[in-house]
Amino acid sequence: MNAWLTHHAHSLRIALSRLRQAPFATLFTVLVIGIAITLPAGLYLVLDNVKQAVAGIEPRAEINIFLRIEVPETEARQLAETVRAWPEVAAARFVSRDEALQRLQKLGLGEITAGLPANPLPHAVAVTARDSDPSALEGLAAKLRQQKPVAEVSLDGEWARRLAALLGLGNQAVWLLAGLLGLALAAITGNTIRLQIYAQRDEIEVARLIGATDRFIRRPFLYFGGLQGLFGGLAAWGLTALLLTLLQGSVSRLAEAYGSHFILSGLGLLDVAALLTASGLLGLLGAWVAVLHTQRSLDIP
Repeated sequence: MNAWLTHHAHSLRIALSRLRQAPFATLFTVLVIGIAITLPAGLYLVLDNVKQAVAGIEPRAEINIFLRIEVPETEARQLAETVRAWPEVAAARFVSRDEALQRLQKLGLGEITAGLPANPLPHAVAVTARDSDPSALEGLAAKLRQQKPVAEVSLDGEWARRLAALLGLGNQAVWLLAGLLGLALAAITGNTIRLQIYAQRDEIEVARLIGATDRFIRRPFLYFGGLQGLFGGLAAWGLTALLLTLLQGSVSRLAEAYGSHFILSGLGLLDVAALLTASGLLGLLGAWVAVLHTQRSLDIP
């Protein structure tokens, strides 16, 4: 066990030494990897902050019920009281036909009904649902349509369906972008490792002749790739934090214009751990593939 740990510690020191020997190339590679990881991480943060902003607003989807024209006001008010008591309803407000006509006149549309002998508008009830989920809104609308005095139900929940569709599309885009750029990260690391193997071919052959095993030869390169991926993940973490800091001022001014206050949230501890783990493993994977392929192409036993 001690020998195994010693070998790994030796390989880690070699990998760190190789990183220090070419500081400019190392910095450039780490920045490229960091920028590649920042793109999906930034998109993930945008979606996460949008969800938090929507949750903070706590919107209520409204369903408008238009009653049959012959339904008297007492029955219409009774329906509003009945609907208000449903567990899935947050509020139900009765709108009389006279109130609806007054609103129409305030909007400058009173001439539409000026020539009619009576008010043609029906009583209505504005229902606010507790759950803004599209399926929940559809279920509540279907239940309201079953009430006898109801002539028509207008579901004002299109915004909820559009928002859910956009967030779903954004989540898919995050995973697709993360997968593509993850492959790019592995390719960048693999190419760096391949060039190192070519540059150190003579050393590898000498080490093999004096008894070095394949694992002993591969191990420093694998550590090198894993460290590159890990440092790239750290760079991505720093870049996302920098971008959030730069955007916070504009977001605060926009929120103040709407009478609100909103602070952008960065990556949490679990998110950072997942980011660093994924970047390190992708770097390790790229190094592994490069080592195996390059050893075969060079006929290094």
